[in-house]
Amino acid sequence: MRFVHDTLPQRIRFASGEAAAQLAAETTERGYARIMVIAAESEKDLARRVAGTLPVAGWHHEVAQHVPAPVARRARETAAARDVDALVSVGGGSTTGLAKAVALTTGLPIIAVPTTYAGSEATDVWGLTDANRKTTGTDARVLPRTVVYDASLTLTLPVGLSVASGLNALAHCVDALWAPRANPVNAALAGEGIRALGAGLRRVAGDPAGLPGREQTLYGAYLSAVAFASAGSGLHHKICHVLGGMFGLPHAETHAVVLPHVLALNAPAAPDAEHRIAAALNAPSAVAGLAKLRAELAAPVALRDYGMPEAGIGRAAEAVLSVAPPGNPAPLDVGTLTTLLRAAWAGTEEIPYAQE
Repeated sequence: MRFVHDTLPQRIRFASGEAAAQLAAETTERGYARIMVIAAESEKDLARRVAGTLPVAGWHHEVAQHVPAPVARRARETAAARDVDALVSVGGGSTTGLAKAVALTTGLPIIAVPTTYAGSEATDVWGLTDANRKTTGTDARVLPRTVVYDASLTLTLPVGLSVASGLNALAHCVDALWAPRANPVNAALAGEGIRALGAGLRRVAGDPAGLPGREQTLYGAYLSAVAFASAGSGLHHKICHVLGGMFGLPHAETHAVVLPHVLALNAPAAPDAEHRIAAALNAPSAVAGLAKLRAELAAPVALRDYGMPEAGIGRAAEAVLSVAPPGNPAPLDVGTLTTLLRAAWAGTEEIPYAQE
């Protein structure tokens, strides 16, 4: 056994119903005196309830999916004009992503308060979109110093969005099993993450107002992000980044649709990963386990339902091939990726690569 594993330096505060108190304690302990709170318009009231007692020097509510470069620029300008010494993000992956874009050029510390299962809060990965092209990278400056997890903040997330967001987290786990820096530590985290997400999402679907399912899903999402941050970006995430930047597709739903297709392609060529996924889902095979979970959750099935044009499949396949990580378990070429993307676009029930 020989591998390298990076553990990211980050504090986690996990306490349902205590976001405001935990956030106040953290900002006081760290001595932040001029905070900019970033939250989308749809969550600004929530942000004020959670962060209203802090020493807020400015509120910023312009948030957009995939962090368009002009939106990032305006947020950076606001931070500079307010002379802030820390950022607090309250929201989903797009909100956390915007805070990261500010931190990338300013070095300002971030405290993240997630309201979805995106996982961005636990990684040092940033992303920016410019001219329909999404660029991603890693940088220690964008890793939030602290994450405040409060499952009660996800109670208003509708079941459909919870499912899509949770499957996005599950995709982090799956990708971590064969990404460029996959290792046994990542695999252990990913396996437990898959188990927790599968159990948690089923409980969320059955009891949307209950905290236990939300807590399990949030816990699983954190594990998935930690595994992904260490392992790096595999084929699944490269595909979704291309599709998001090229067509402006919704992030979580895109991940939820693409996941079974990438799993079906790679699982036969990665038996150890396949067995771990199957065991975590308590299923005879990884593909069968994910299919059963998705059916129970009424998961998103087709990219065309979210605005991807059929005419863009070939162009997307070429773009994915140009950024696909070396060492993907299954061989890749434009034809293979075109077949995969066409199946995901159409929501084909019979996935071309599936093997039972």
